[in-house]
Amino acid sequence: MSPLPTRVFAGATIPDTPLITKALEYTRAHSTDFAFNHVQRSMVFGFIMASKIPSLADRDLEAHAIGALMHDLGWDPTGELVSKDKRFEVDGADAARAFLRKEAPDWDKHRLQLVWDAIALHTIGTIVFHKEPEVQAVCYGIWADFQGPDRIEGNLLTWDEYNVVVAELPRLSLMKGLKGLMCHFCETKPATTIDNTVGEWGDKFVKGYDRAGKLTCDLLLTCDLDGKSLLEDP
Repeated sequence: MSPLPTRVFAGATIPDTPLITKALEYTRAHSTDFAFNHVQRSMVFGFIMASKIPSLADRDLEAHAIGALMHDLGWDPTGELVSKDKRFEVDGADAARAFLRKEAPDWDKHRLQLVWDAIALHTIGTIVFHKEPEVQAVCYGIWADFQGPDRIEGNLLTWDEYNVVVAELPRLSLMKGLKGLMCHFCETKPATTIDNTVGEWGDKFVKGYDRAGKLTCDLLLTCDLDGKSLLEDP
């Protein structure tokens, strides 16, 4: 790919293309203030950290930026992008892919898949940090906004770098907003929260929320196929 135009924002050099601008505008229209600042910080942190990780140097910078900016479209306060039967991560991934199919018809399946995977899997650290460089870079930035420099190994994000970003993009009580959203999903579409970390918020804070007997282990423990003959009439 040809080098992309860039700009300096919140102390970091980030790509600056018409498509990224459109993604930013679309995200603004489907985000609360705290979520909009969070996804922008996630993008900036990701570019800061990826610049210090040699294995991430040769990545699709536009896909990285767009994946980071659009990763929480599943939190859409208008409700337009929020399904009744999908995890919020999948809602966000589907919305980003639909946006790209409309605004970037020249993107091939691979680029679309990178963005979809980065968004759909961003809460599953045991998977995302073993995927493609674009997916890893997106998720480094997202996780950094919840970890802070002291919990990140290798000096990948310093307090000086962090403070410049947060001065430009204040946190706006992100953690309070996150708790409210996670509990809301447990209340309004609990089936999408049973097998993942969202359910942990329900366990702690949502009255009447109950995963007992609904976990994957519970399902597998009811499997009696080992004792059935291949010729046995079910």
